Amino acid sequence: MTLVLWLAVVVGGTILMSRYANTPGVAGPAPKAWPLASQIPFDASRPTLVMFAHPRCPCTQASLGELEVLLARVPDAVNVRVVFLKPAETDTNWEKAALWRRASAIPGVSVYTDHAGIEARRFHAGTSGQTLLYDRSGALRFQGGITLSRGHAGDNPGRSALEEILRAGHSNQIETPVFGCSLFEADCKQGEIACQP
Repeated sequence: MTLVLWLAVVVGGTILMSRYANTPGVAGPAPKAWPLASQIPFDASRPTLVMFAHPRCPCTQASLGELEVLLARVPDAVNVRVVFLKPAETDTNWEKAALWRRASAIPGVSVYTDHAGIEARRFHAGTSGQTLLYDRSGALRFQGGITLSRGHAGDNPGRSALEEILRAGHSNQIETPVFGCSLFEADCKQGEIACQP
């Protein structure tokens, strides 16, 4: 009886973990044009890619890894901004943790602080790892995630679509689900690491 109970707990836990890993986060439709009020630098000489990130979300490690792979395949093709949430009333440099350092170490990436999530809200980003690509005219060309599930590195439709757009100027895939922690604590699931300041 104990073995059956133990097996039921293990199988149930595995199913719940798998369901969580494969459930996309909330990602609102991004603005079709680069928001004029944004303080994130826009450079009309090349497309601009913006990734929104929660500095304490372990899933974002995989998103940064996929970003690094993308940039190695299409060097100098895009301006990249990784924008880290800094919730109101957090300590100075709270957002400048391991993920900030990881993003800063990727060649060609500029890293920014998003005080109280103003920029994330401006771009309708709700999930860590949400990635947007705007062309030189400021038109949205891609929105979504660049991992296949939460914390999963490897080939995925989002990274492939971005590579195709940056190489050929177009892709049939212009939107993908985003897998990561909520950017905003009110939207967090209880126990998620992103919920813990």
